[in-house]
Amino acid sequence: MQPIRRILVRLGVPARYEVLLWVAGLFVSANTLVRLGLVLFEADTANFLPERLLPIIAIGLLYDVAALSALLVPFALGSLVFPNGAWGRKVNGFLASAHILALIFALLFVGVAEFFFWNEFSSRFNFIAVDYLIYTRETLGNVRESYPVMPLLATVVAATLAAFWLIRKPVWAAGIADGGRPSQRMRTSGALLLMPVGFFLLLGDGPREALPTTAARELAGDGYYDFVRAFRANDLDFFTFYQTMPEDAAEAELRAEFEEAQSAAAFTNTGSPIARKVVAEGEPKRLNVMLVTMESMGADFLKSFGGQKRLTPYLDRLAADGMQFTRIYATGTRTVRGLEALSLSIPPTPGQAVIKRANNKGFQTLGGIFKEQGYEPLFVYGGYSYFDNMQDFFGGNGYTVIDRTSLPASEISHETIWGVADEDLFRMVIGEMDRRTADGKRVFAHIMTTSNHRPYTYPSGRIDIPSGSGREGAVMYSDWAIGDFIRRAAKRPWFKDTMFVFIADHTSHARGRTDLPPENYHIPLIIYSPSHIAPQAVDTIASQIDVGPTILALLNMSYMSKFFGQDILTEGRWHQRALMSNYLTVGHLENNVLVELAPKRRVRVSEADTGRELPADDPRRAHWIYETVAHYQVATKILRLGAR
Repeated sequence: MQPIRRILVRLGVPARYEVLLWVAGLFVSANTLVRLGLVLFEADTANFLPERLLPIIAIGLLYDVAALSALLVPFALGSLVFPNGAWGRKVNGFLASAHILALIFALLFVGVAEFFFWNEFSSRFNFIAVDYLIYTRETLGNVRESYPVMPLLATVVAATLAAFWLIRKPVWAAGIADGGRPSQRMRTSGALLLMPVGFFLLLGDGPREALPTTAARELAGDGYYDFVRAFRANDLDFFTFYQTMPEDAAEAELRAEFEEAQSAAAFTNTGSPIARKVVAEGEPKRLNVMLVTMESMGADFLKSFGGQKRLTPYLDRLAADGMQFTRIYATGTRTVRGLEALSLSIPPTPGQAVIKRANNKGFQTLGGIFKEQGYEPLFVYGGYSYFDNMQDFFGGNGYTVIDRTSLPASEISHETIWGVADEDLFRMVIGEMDRRTADGKRVFAHIMTTSNHRPYTYPSGRIDIPSGSGREGAVMYSDWAIGDFIRRAAKRPWFKDTMFVFIADHTSHARGRTDLPPENYHIPLIIYSPSHIAPQAVDTIASQIDVGPTILALLNMSYMSKFFGQDILTEGRWHQRALMSNYLTVGHLENNVLVELAPKRRVRVSEADTGRELPADDPRRAHWIYETVAHYQVATKILRLGAR
């Protein structure tokens, strides 16, 4: 290594930076070997041709260097901060050796993991790998049951120690080499620290998107780079990993769904493939609307929706006095999924909810429709709205965002890490309504509660279950807060001209006999406006994506719709269905048939009530599969194209 050291010195680079060459050599060599190994493992002879293989290697090297630039940061900082004296050189040598040892282990461990991941998904690390960090219990259990973990880990450790033993002396020599003047170290480390910034700003998916096949594009990737990209992108490409159908057939199938619903809306054949003009009969009803999304309030907690315990007397009373929808299903298992469905009226496409994605602006929202009708749309949250990207999404799509920062400490009776007590949130909402309606404004307020969440604490003296004793107390307190909200609102002049909509974001559980057990997605929906809506029960099967169109229909509003949802009271009677997801599996429920689409283009069709899979020769399978694929494929296309 002496010639390399002399070259570094001539370039004004201190000799100790030779350690970074070891890092670069190990990283690039390991990733190139993994890439070539995956090419062989894939066994597609077309990838062996020079015109295919060389671009894979060259573009792959580009992404390897991009990932390497971030990996060099700790080495560059270490080389910068330790002085050139005897103790500084020795400390730098120890740390450099320790980092190299850890790097070798990481390269071997990740290399093995990439082969297993490719075997499962024919892909480099993506959102599925990120998702593994979310469901660690299930993931680790699956890994332990599927692979010989301990022998593999022991082999990786042994190989790490052996490889490090072979290079320990030159690495140590590089680590304790001359550190040069502080100005030299500053220039060199500064340049190295700028590299990842440059790659972050300039390098995207363009280079590998130029490759002709999906497999070639994946092979040209870098597992480390792609893993970080998946964190940033928060999605999983439907067209790559799920069953698809011809684009025109998917759009035709989706239009047929609206025809099956006997929709009176007319397709416009402009822009979105589902764009249609909704024309209401009669004059619009200019009512304020309060859409209250209740944290984790599954139907099983409400007596009026089949629950066994009397935890929600106030909601049960509202259900009896209002319009009670008994068969509504959540689209997902997290708050952002519920907010996505209620605001965008779109199926839950694989990966993260649109709210948490980078490209989440410019889509038609329920608040946007109300804004076109002269309303002021609000999003009111009991916590800090930066959480789950709520501020960015709602604020960037025309809503006025109000959160706990608007409440002075004197007006907070109780708070947790998630937000203020629901009663404090509702008092804030009433204050906002008082101010705005006094100015003659009509308001659409989307409200998100937080109290029905661990640690299940709330103000004392409200209910007879002690604070912090468990979920049932949180449910009962949340119900009490809603009752208190209605009592206070009823004293306001705007109450008689306001529609209250209560719906859960999701249930408190989602595991079951299938990936998407419908009973674990069952949520309440209550629409309450005593001066305008007569008490009634609606037993139509529907989804959260249908709530927005139903509210607009009840208000007799005409608008240009790009929503996937339908009016439950009219179209829903002829076309009963629900859509749901759990990150990676997406599904469609209709006529007791549940279709589940999963990565690797897996499809499962089963009876919803029993979980029994329909046989392959069942004549109903093809229709249900086409219908399901059409919903998610068209939704994915719209999201990919951007604002619609």
